Amino acid sequence: MSDCTDAAIQATCNDASVCKKYAVDKGYWMDRFISYMVPGRIQRKQPEISRGYYARTNSIWLLLKRFLTRCSCTCQIVSLGAGLDTTYWRLGSENMLPIRYIEVDFLDVVVRKIRCISAKVPLHSCLSDFSTQDDESCLHCGSYHLVSADMRNLGELEEKLKQSGIDYSVPTLFLTECVLIYMSPEKSNAIIQWVAEKFSDAAFINYEQIHMNDTFGQVMISNLKVQQ
Repeated sequence: MSDCTDAAIQATCNDASVCKKYAVDKGYWMDRFISYMVPGRIQRKQPEISRGYYARTNSIWLLLKRFLTRCSCTCQIVSLGAGLDTTYWRLGSENMLPIRYIEVDFLDVVVRKIRCISAKVPLHSCLSDFSTQDDESCLHCGSYHLVSADMRNLGELEEKLKQSGIDYSVPTLFLTECVLIYMSPEKSNAIIQWVAEKFSDAAFINYEQIHMNDTFGQVMISNLKVQQ
């Protein structure tokens, strides 16, 4: 899957967001912010998809909260390929924000998310020092940072993290949710090696598609083919 085009990779952001919104609407988990990122009524999804996204979202959520609790929130979270994820707002609603939360994605995704945040009061009212953005390639508001970068270019990624005030000495958790699989092994290995060498105390949560021959995998592949 590492030879996917950038456009195809960005399309998976839409699929994941829509599937999560549908699962939330059906009561699989609580997320009062996702409807602002993904408005409107969602076409019915198979139960296997909602169950799969519940397992995916809940497992990552539990690990994030465990990390934050262990660090007493004196830490950083870097979400690579964040898409329209609402984790920052969910953590804020539980008073569990880290000192720095950085999201990274392609420019088109970042522009879309910034416009959404700017247009929705429940989203931007949670951000300190928020103001209307002239530059839609990045957003820096208090502990929240949203930046665009091609993660296959480590120099660009490092520069964008630097602009977000990254501290290499603070415990840092990297989150990659269905991201590394779309890169070549050389590029994904380089990111992991860079994290290990650059940060004095780092953790990695990586969720990827495996066992694609089971029911969930086959339904997901079918859904993605429909969107091509």
